[in-house]
Amino acid sequence: TAEEYIKKSLTEGISDAIGGIKNGKVLQKATAAAIKDFLELVKQELENAELNEGQLKQYDRPLKQFIKNQLILEVLIRAFDNDIKILDTNKLAITWNEINPPLPDDFDWELVAKQYQRKVKKIIREWDELRKILDSENLDKLANQTEIKPDFDFKRYREGIVEQYGNLKLESLDTSGYAYNQLKLWRMFIPQNVRESQEFLPQVHEIPKEYRQRLKDTGQFEEELSQERLEGLRRRYFEQHTRSILELIEDKKYKYLVILGDPGSGKSTLLQYIALEWAELPLKDLPLQPIPILIELRTYVRNHDANKCQDFLDFLEKGSGITCQLPQQELHAKLQNGDAIVMFDGLDEVFEPAKREEIITDIHRFTNVYKNVRVIVTSRVIGYKLQKLRDAEFNHFILQDLSAEQIEDFIQRWHNLTYPDEAERERKRERLKRAIKDSPPIKELARNPLLLTMMAILNRHQELPRDRAELYNQASRVLLHQWDMERALVDAKIDPITIDYKDKQAILRRVAHFMQGNIAGLAGNLILGDDLERIISEYLKSIDINDVRTVARALMEQLRSRNFVLCFVGAEYYAFVHRTFLEYFCAWEFVWQFKETQSISIDELNKDVFGKHWQDEKWHEVLRLIAGMIDARFVGEIISYLMEQEGEEEKFVNLFLAGKLLFEVRSRQNIGDVEDRLLNRIKDLTGYDLGDSYKPYSYESELVRKIRTQALAVVAETWRDDPLSYNWLKQKVKSDSDSYVRGEAVRQITTGWKHEEGILELLKQWVVSDKNWNVRLEAVRQIATGWKHEEGILELLKQRVESDKNWNVRLEVVRQITTGWKHEEGILELLKQRVESDKNWNVRLEAVRQITTGWKHEEGILELLKQRVESDNSSYVRCETVEQIAAGWKHEPGIFEFFDRTAVNDPFQREKNWEDNPRQIALEEIVKHYPNHPQTLPLLQDRAENDPDEKLREWAKKKLQKLEN
Repeated sequence: TAEEYIKKSLTEGISDAIGGIKNGKVLQKATAAAIKDFLELVKQELENAELNEGQLKQYDRPLKQFIKNQLILEVLIRAFDNDIKILDTNKLAITWNEINPPLPDDFDWELVAKQYQRKVKKIIREWDELRKILDSENLDKLANQTEIKPDFDFKRYREGIVEQYGNLKLESLDTSGYAYNQLKLWRMFIPQNVRESQEFLPQVHEIPKEYRQRLKDTGQFEEELSQERLEGLRRRYFEQHTRSILELIEDKKYKYLVILGDPGSGKSTLLQYIALEWAELPLKDLPLQPIPILIELRTYVRNHDANKCQDFLDFLEKGSGITCQLPQQELHAKLQNGDAIVMFDGLDEVFEPAKREEIITDIHRFTNVYKNVRVIVTSRVIGYKLQKLRDAEFNHFILQDLSAEQIEDFIQRWHNLTYPDEAERERKRERLKRAIKDSPPIKELARNPLLLTMMAILNRHQELPRDRAELYNQASRVLLHQWDMERALVDAKIDPITIDYKDKQAILRRVAHFMQGNIAGLAGNLILGDDLERIISEYLKSIDINDVRTVARALMEQLRSRNFVLCFVGAEYYAFVHRTFLEYFCAWEFVWQFKETQSISIDELNKDVFGKHWQDEKWHEVLRLIAGMIDARFVGEIISYLMEQEGEEEKFVNLFLAGKLLFEVRSRQNIGDVEDRLLNRIKDLTGYDLGDSYKPYSYESELVRKIRTQALAVVAETWRDDPLSYNWLKQKVKSDSDSYVRGEAVRQITTGWKHEEGILELLKQWVVSDKNWNVRLEAVRQIATGWKHEEGILELLKQRVESDKNWNVRLEVVRQITTGWKHEEGILELLKQRVESDKNWNVRLEAVRQITTGWKHEEGILELLKQRVESDNSSYVRCETVEQIAAGWKHEPGIFEFFDRTAVNDPFQREKNWEDNPRQIALEEIVKHYPNHPQTLPLLQDRAENDPDEKLREWAKKKLQKLEN
């Protein structure tokens, strides 16, 4: 009976949980009554799930087993302690999960627990004998409580999270023509990678050396870190492996986290996704996971300054933006138990430095009060100071840009969710993928989640990359919208004035124009604060703003704590957040002067802009953007001008640039015969030759190859819409005398004509039977990346890795198989076979790399690698394998001894001075990873004297001298 279970529990000391009550009989009876109520409540909750009588019956025996559990009895008895505000539903849920059958998904443990606590309070009120035993003061408080606090309602809180964060927030983007706001965040979320960064912040510490030195020389910059120390931190930062942000969040050893990232990098989206993951759990499983508490610091500070809340808990109780309020008492109890993950979003959005310091102190104090709670803080990198939260034991990680695979994943999901028509979906998806692949500036921006989203929206109605100027315009408008100049003036106690996004863009055009004429030109992307202030002041004067110096300084001060399109990088320097914006605003300024103010003519544009900069590839994107923003007839004149230049010494960059300018022209009817003349000139370059004989792999040979393949690529990209181009490229694959031209033709065909009928069969034919290895290799690469999901592709690649006679092709197949089919059965065995039996050392070496990267934790991998070090006949493979073992297994038992044997016994004999010696590689790893091992110094001394390789002996002697000094 219930009483018997309670009696047993009390004798085992569970009553201590409610304050050491000694009168067990009364408590025993009261608790037995309460447990009967608890069982009824559980049964009622099961009935509410609309189970039939047979389904309900299957829970009878498990419920009896559940109630017998000592942990459950302890939880239920604690309800008699008035100091216990909430019951441990986590323990209830975990214990039940160990019993079958599973509960219905909408079974609500929180509701059952609250109803049970009410039943217990009723028992206490009604049992006089029990009232005498328990603390009468607490009972009076209980009985006379007049203020009824709202309960912590899991169901409503979950619904509030979904309502607040469930859809992508795209209000600031131009989404005309489609209801994108119905897109579910959790279906689009791409978990990025992170790198740990406790000391090194790339965006802060990577001011170019020449600028940093100049600032140090003039006393404007005192570097806390020595150059050597900075280089060491930088190297360690970039050498460390990245890891998934979700894997980091799940790693319980990181209790306190700061996630840093650039604007639009996905910091807020990450926290919203964490909250949504919890909200998407079945109701019965919610107690199993910590409750996500998301505090948007921008809103919190606004409410706090307006005296609407006193602290974080008060803010949450009074309304944090979620429709469900969180009662302080219950929230306090859950925080004390560690049943929550608290996320502070947007530390950088606390603009005032003193207020930001105050918030950091509040967060630190919060972690001291609630020691069991996990805490995550997000901030932009610029303006963030590591020291204070690092001292509070927070681990810092920086969100990395999206990888090529993550961009691909985003594009696939986006188009699947937003294009109901299959043909249009495929066409638009391929157009966006091609734009990112072919245009370096767009590829750079696509690595930012916000800007990639903007690309996907723009791609519906406009063609990228040709219309990328419009993309940059919209992107800058979104980022400039956040540069709240009026707020900056109010903060600086200046009467607010209206400065709209057009004014901001005008300022940025002038800034970019100034920067391109600076010492480092477009390559620099840096402007000194004094110069920036002067440019802003001059513009403010031009629009009749009073007290321009004060206004300009207020706007500058805002840039120090927030980065918009421009950002403060330290040492009194500012920069564009993406180089692409520098190029765009620079191009726009020239177009503005040509079209709007007409301060430069077409002749001046030709000679002073294009004529001055066509040889400099850093300027090519600016010149292309200009061509896309002016009338086609002017572009025709510029192309004619470029064709007249003597370009052979410049590797015909004049003609290649002319082809790219033509690509930017939407309507080519207005440029006369320029197009045909240019096409013939560039086609001729696919057969360019120096005339004299030259050796393979010589500089001359590489130059010829580069010019030929670049000419073919420009024809394919600029004349993609010409129906003759496809047949011309196929003819190049079939008969061109240059194997590299043939391979490039394969790549261009699959890039521009992927959806032509028969392309896949044509590629398969080239893979299997083309006599030229360049063609086979490129066909392998294109099939593996473009038709991965087609039936039979993996089998075709497996055949080629076995049977192709050229090692370059086999090596490419190894890479493609491990990239695209890593999780397929048998891939590891295939790689092991390549490691052990491929006749070419390059293939064996690549297989070693792939195995150590992707299958490090598989059983037997270390032994396989040791065998290769001991038995492979190529010193290159042995060297690589030693390095891989050191990187992944240096802490394993016996590795020092293994390296010791290798450093002494490897059979390497030097034939070329540039060859790596496996003995030296092993010795270097020993010195690097085991400097204090008692055998390290004797081994180094022995090799310095006795190794047969003179180069190794010299290295060992230098190392010994360095150690002695």
